[in-house]
Amino acid sequence: MAYLVPSEFVTKMVDAGESKIFMSTRDTIIRAYMAGAILALAAAFAVSINVQTGVPIVGAAMFPVGFCMLYLFGFDLLTGVFVLCPLALIDKRPGVTLGGVLRNWGLVFIGNFAGAFTVAVMMAIVFTFGFSSPPDKVGQVIGTIGENRTVGYAAHGAAGMLTLFVRGMLCNWMVSAGVVGAMISTSVSGKVIAMWMPIMLFFYMPVEHSIVNMFLFPSGLMLGGKYTFMDYMLWNEIPTVVGNLVGGLAFTGLTLYATHVKTAPKRAAI
Repeated sequence: MAYLVPSEFVTKMVDAGESKIFMSTRDTIIRAYMAGAILALAAAFAVSINVQTGVPIVGAAMFPVGFCMLYLFGFDLLTGVFVLCPLALIDKRPGVTLGGVLRNWGLVFIGNFAGAFTVAVMMAIVFTFGFSSPPDKVGQVIGTIGENRTVGYAAHGAAGMLTLFVRGMLCNWMVSAGVVGAMISTSVSGKVIAMWMPIMLFFYMPVEHSIVNMFLFPSGLMLGGKYTFMDYMLWNEIPTVVGNLVGGLAFTGLTLYATHVKTAPKRAAI
């Protein structure tokens, strides 16, 4: 299991961010679409396990299979490009601009949402036999998740919004650690192990992931959840996106870059 030292894999992070900024619109959207779709399937898989076993840690332990698949296939999540692309700008890579970073984020958001929404529709059909009967147990749970994590936050007002934002930060601290994990090894087994650990941690904790929510909340609306699309956007998706950006960039991207690329001079011996 070949391991790259931090100075090597952090340089790979900057290189990856630069590459994504200059990627064509077509490839950016295709890769983001597939990432959103695969992660949505993994979320449906994990919720199904939780409902069937009644043991949430089992679902959390299995959810990373989707994350590992999408990154091994070279697909992109918004939570990942939130961390990688700004590093290329901060590193002053030739031709990298703020506009290029924002363009990438916008395209990845669109692609992730489209992919997750596609799976949301497909799973809603599965959970209701083509909308011909009430949702099954898994579908009912997904509807409840949407209610608790939209109007549930709204009931607490500003405190609910702060909680939502902090949960978004904590989430992408771990998810972006999984993104970095894919870069610290040159073997498939090493990449999978390094990605698996932080992703399992994130899914088990009460945190908010913008792309997982792109599946859970539209799906919940189709399955009878008692909230509106605007509730979802204002009291989950938008604050979660901002929290994911701040948490991933501050706790993973900038800290690794600051200490392993822009390393401070060593102290002189006394």
